[in-house]
Amino acid sequence: MTDAFIIDAVRTPRGIGKAGKGALSHIHPQELLAQTLNALAKRNELRKEDVSDVIVGCVSQVKDQGACIARNAVLAAEWPDDVTGVTLNRFCGSGLQAVNFAAMGVMSGQQDLVIGGGVESMSRVPMGSDDAMMDGNNLKLRSRLFQVPQGISADLIATLDGTTREQLDQFAVESQQKAAAAIAENRYAKSLIPVLNDDGSVALDKDQFPRPSTTVEGLSQLQASFVMMGSAALGPKGETLDELALARYPQVSAIQHVHHAGNSSGIVDGAAIVAVASKAYLTKSGLKPRARIRAMATAGAEPVIMLTAPTPASERALAKAGMKVSDIDLWEINEAFAVVPLNTIRRLGIDPARVNVNGGAIALGHPLGATGAALLGTALDELERTGKSTALITLCIGGGMGIATIIERI
Repeated sequence: MTDAFIIDAVRTPRGIGKAGKGALSHIHPQELLAQTLNALAKRNELRKEDVSDVIVGCVSQVKDQGACIARNAVLAAEWPDDVTGVTLNRFCGSGLQAVNFAAMGVMSGQQDLVIGGGVESMSRVPMGSDDAMMDGNNLKLRSRLFQVPQGISADLIATLDGTTREQLDQFAVESQQKAAAAIAENRYAKSLIPVLNDDGSVALDKDQFPRPSTTVEGLSQLQASFVMMGSAALGPKGETLDELALARYPQVSAIQHVHHAGNSSGIVDGAAIVAVASKAYLTKSGLKPRARIRAMATAGAEPVIMLTAPTPASERALAKAGMKVSDIDLWEINEAFAVVPLNTIRRLGIDPARVNVNGGAIALGHPLGATGAALLGTALDELERTGKSTALITLCIGGGMGIATIIERI
């Protein structure tokens, strides 16, 4: 098996994911992704015709994100006709899965240069646009296993862990503060590309979502987001969503609803890609690698609680790499909800000072299909900035899955 090397990673800024408010909402997601392809090719003098495939994660594959957005983005970028594209959906892990599949193609020896990444325009294609719920509207499956919305799962985890709203809010404020410091010090600059309008003017050149003035006191005034949802009688026998979740966890008498807009990930638009190559291609092209992929893994977990699988996915990746938790210099744990990184930190015994050191999705937003690829770029940039060696990127995924990738700086 050959090594898979990361040549480069780029991402767009994240724009607020609301039509009329977001700076990227007027740009078609195919074009958003096309701009990342062309930016990566230009700054690396990449021979586009050498790209074996473009693998793209996208969660809501309907409307503007329907058809095959990967192939259409290749065409929108005016790349050679023989460059192919394929689109996948592993929910919030889609962008990282695309990178991992790219690496697998290289490691197998079947491909030499592959691009993996993701895109999501949440202003143009809001969550739930596919009208499929978590189970694809399979009533037989739903009668046996009702997968409650993720916000209720997050609140259930916090209840089981004994994590208080104050702890979640404190984590959220720290995410905002770390992101603000990263922006002030241009720590995102290496991966970040400006998004341009059709006339060449800049649509957005910095992340639009962060709220650096956020305080714990301010967050304490926000209403919990999932109280009414949890009391909705949507079960097959008229059960509330909270009751359906608690049926799996009878040791809990009631779910404490503690997540809200300020300690959950933001709704944004964005795209991110990573170029992966074989050693043979690097020798042939003269391109210099920035990192290599040490290990990759996915793992499943109980699908009602849903968001706890970053732990087993990380454990599997570490085992494949012959590493332990303390060997990882930097951790990127997606902040889908504040409880997710806190739960992963607790279960794996991670030093919190190594986690999301430049903030996360609470501050920056979570463009579903793109986030995993963006996190890998963020981790790689920080490894280079600090001279550190290894990073592990992991995300929770709908349906009770997790994904993890370990990279090593060169």
